Amino acid sequence: MTEPAVATADLRYKRILLKVSGEVLMGEQGFGIDMNTVKAVAEEIAEVAQMGVELCLVIGGGNIFRGLSKAAVGMERSSADYMGMLATVMNALAMQNALEQLGVDTRVQSAIQMNAVCEPFIRRRAERHLEKGRVVIFAAGTGAPYFTTDTAAALRAAEMNCDALFKGTSVDGVYTADPKKDSAARRYDTLSYHEVLAKDLKVMDASAVSMMRDNSIPIVVFSIRSDGALRDVVHGRGTYTVISE
Repeated sequence: MTEPAVATADLRYKRILLKVSGEVLMGEQGFGIDMNTVKAVAEEIAEVAQMGVELCLVIGGGNIFRGLSKAAVGMERSSADYMGMLATVMNALAMQNALEQLGVDTRVQSAIQMNAVCEPFIRRRAERHLEKGRVVIFAAGTGAPYFTTDTAAALRAAEMNCDALFKGTSVDGVYTADPKKDSAARRYDTLSYHEVLAKDLKVMDASAVSMMRDNSIPIVVFSIRSDGALRDVVHGRGTYTVISE
């Protein structure tokens, strides 16, 4: 039992919420869940969890259905958003399965009650799971339409008293422009919440950034696709952008 204490001695963050977009789970596919990609992300998460980091997740649903998408054209917004919430539950169950195959105890808590497949969201129960070393995946967003999974991630990070909100993307930080389209784009090492909002940088929704500012929780943006990136960032190494005061 002494091994985790040694492993966590040089960690910069002890409790984190990791936000992963649903699109990450598509891999090279154009739609759905690529289980090889899910397994690769799960291995990154498992490595960090086994070091003693208390880790919770919010996974988007854009790989299956998004309320604000072409697939939802003509639908009433609330119904479309609820469908998106159900998509996040599917992704959460896929990630839970991958993590448990790696020997990581995992619980899925849903903001929409569905007792046959996961627990309801109960903050104190979630905190107890984290204290016991379990990974907790928060599904179904906030449970209400008109809120994105970015906002749900910010809300859960605040409720769980996380040291940071990690945003796992396909690029290694926040850039002045899309680095995939603009070779002159440069990466920011640090940004303030105000700069993100004033420059309208598309890191997270404005409501999510504002919530993190109000609770003084830094946002760390890094590439979840890079091997070992999550491990490096929790130690304060590697390439990433930190958004804070």
